[in-house]
Amino acid sequence: MEFRKRIEELLNEFLETRKDLFLIDLKISAGDDITVILDGDNGVSLQDCLDASRAIEFNMDREEHDFSLQVMSAGLSEPLSTPRQFSKNIGREIEVMLEDSSKIEGELSKVDDEKITLVLRYRKPKDIGKGKVDVEEEKEISYPEIKKALVVIKF
Repeated sequence: MEFRKRIEELLNEFLETRKDLFLIDLKISAGDDITVILDGDNGVSLQDCLDASRAIEFNMDREEHDFSLQVMSAGLSEPLSTPRQFSKNIGREIEVMLEDSSKIEGELSKVDDEKITLVLRYRKPKDIGKGKVDVEEEKEISYPEIKKALVVIKF
């Protein structure tokens, strides 16, 4: 069996036993350095990473195929890419870069299998008189429109 397919199979078997976890990325370099990035509905613990690592390592023969393995959780700097990732960040501010290279920042309010919805808040000049008014509007963005989405970290 092809090396990558075997790794994917072992990961899928592990994730079947841990429904709260999901795969974000699997990278295998030319030198067989394996990097697995996991996320979870309730976060990813060190034990979760160890369990995933063991599920792969204990079922692979290093004599047959030498490799290095790194299993990690998706950090705040990782782009959001799956509906499950977006769902766990409802209520947070996110910045979305669209395929046309424009950026939108807003509070993630809804997520489904086709799109996300952001609440945009800004001030605009009054129609009559001086001053500005607070405006809040919803913007739906389909997944194919999203080039990159990141959680905005505020201090």
